[in-house]
Amino acid sequence: MTDTPSDHIRNFSIIAHIDHGKSTLADRLIQSTGALTSREMTEQVLDNMELEKERGITIKAQTVRLTYVAKNGETYILNLMDTPGHVDFAYEVSRSLAACEGSLLVVDASQGVEAQTLANVYQAIDAHHEIVPVLNKIDLPAAEVDRVKQQIEDVIGLDTSDALMISAKTGIGIDTVLEALVHRLPAPQGDAHAPLKALLVDSWYDQYLGVVILVRIKDGRMKRGQRIRMMSNNAVHHIEQIGVFSPRMVPVDDLGPGEIGYITAAIKTVADCNIGDTITDERNPTAEALAGFKPSIPVVWCGLFPIDADDFEKLRDSLGKLRLNDASFHYEPESSAALGFGYRCGFLGLLHLEIIQERLSREFDLDLIATAPSVVYRVHRTNGAMEELHNPADMPDPSVIDHIEEPWIKATIMVPDEYLGSVLTLCNERRGQQADLTYVGNRAMAVYRLPLNEVVFDFYDRLKSVSRGYASFDYAMDGYEEGDLVRISILVNAEPVDALSFIAHRSQADTRGRSICSKLKDLIPRQLFKIPIQAAIGGKVIARETISAMSKDVTAKCYGGDISRKRKLLDKQKEGKKRMRQFGKVEIPQSAFLAALKMDA
Repeated sequence: MTDTPSDHIRNFSIIAHIDHGKSTLADRLIQSTGALTSREMTEQVLDNMELEKERGITIKAQTVRLTYVAKNGETYILNLMDTPGHVDFAYEVSRSLAACEGSLLVVDASQGVEAQTLANVYQAIDAHHEIVPVLNKIDLPAAEVDRVKQQIEDVIGLDTSDALMISAKTGIGIDTVLEALVHRLPAPQGDAHAPLKALLVDSWYDQYLGVVILVRIKDGRMKRGQRIRMMSNNAVHHIEQIGVFSPRMVPVDDLGPGEIGYITAAIKTVADCNIGDTITDERNPTAEALAGFKPSIPVVWCGLFPIDADDFEKLRDSLGKLRLNDASFHYEPESSAALGFGYRCGFLGLLHLEIIQERLSREFDLDLIATAPSVVYRVHRTNGAMEELHNPADMPDPSVIDHIEEPWIKATIMVPDEYLGSVLTLCNERRGQQADLTYVGNRAMAVYRLPLNEVVFDFYDRLKSVSRGYASFDYAMDGYEEGDLVRISILVNAEPVDALSFIAHRSQADTRGRSICSKLKDLIPRQLFKIPIQAAIGGKVIARETISAMSKDVTAKCYGGDISRKRKLLDKQKEGKKRMRQFGKVEIPQSAFLAALKMDA
């Protein structure tokens, strides 16, 4: 495109905890460099997904190319990557960091360092980034600049003597941020004359262009009309369009080392685009591929089934397109006696699950049922074999199981001192083991080991409610440990319902079993016969509810007469109900599944 030398390019990402002002700072940088006119500017301009605007969170990392004339008169190209802050989208953050050389660490001057601030800054340090601390919201009455500076030094260990003071909302200090980007961040390294080597950072499906790929050029040049090869699967494509985001898509002729842009190449198959892959020239390939990204490991699995069985093919295509856009999402086909054909899907957390469901419903117009979320267990059989268990319904017979291991996490919880007691109580209720407890000012940082099974249901919601919303929470996987785990089957009229079975620790099995039985009692419509609802571990029933039968007044047509006539009719009715209970089928309505699977136990 332009012949900008690579020492005049800066690739940087903005990292921060949720709501500390990443997207607002991105808005101000776009506005200050004139990338969009004031008429085109909207709030959170890079959050272009309807869901992002509604929830006020960033879900997808977004890229924009800015042109900035520095105070020394030189023109620089700034490639900005705005990243998500939520723990469920940490994979997006790691991909963005791999494409950049530096980061702006944004910290709210009134809130201070939070759990996600730590998690993201450690990722940036692992990616060998130059980090510039930025204190945002200094115009707030509650801002405590000196305390937060000290906190950054104590907790993270970054020098804050030259930290930038800004207010992204009002625009205070934005010029100093732009100057710091130019003078404090390193320029990308790369050889324009070497064979093409480009990192595939992201890809998504566009209904007009097909697959659009976001690339970061390391060496060589990428031109329109060039034939390129994907190194992981040797697929060859012909570049039709090449361009940059400014933030609109702007076609260019070529991209050089250090530049970030997009390409389209009429790619039809989703499998051809592996995020983290290396793209090279077909005729003059590079000798070795880039390191790429570690594949993400899903921590929560649940089944997704179409309400209308005819939508199964549509669901398959939609999942393929979403997988292209979100590499941390996994899926495999499964079938259920109660719900028909569907997919077992893996996610990085419950918010991730919720967002994927919402996107399938909005972007692809699908009505889905999700089964109760479960984590991946490791089942060790008595013959020494080990298998991973994604679905509780697939659990082998207890007689062949030697032991079961469940995943544990290491959680970092930052909370104001006055709420610490209730947070520790919550962690202990969830079988947590305290690893560390330190104080930074009036905030406590508790490090706990917790079983992931206890966290996936409603731990985050409970944590927010016991701390009045002030606690922040981040976690990392911490291996597997043996646990006393049992599968709880739900039986309706003595028939097991596989979609409702789940795995729990033995100490909580009774409570969870009772909860789901009493819930189903209110959800399943009454029949002409009694319906027992039972929760069982193997052959032992641990909870039971009974839906009483509807009674029809069979004696209505008896006017007077002998009592034996009525008795005869009532006995006949009783016999009929007995036979009905033997052969009757209880149809559980879809709405009952949906409500029962919204576990609040």
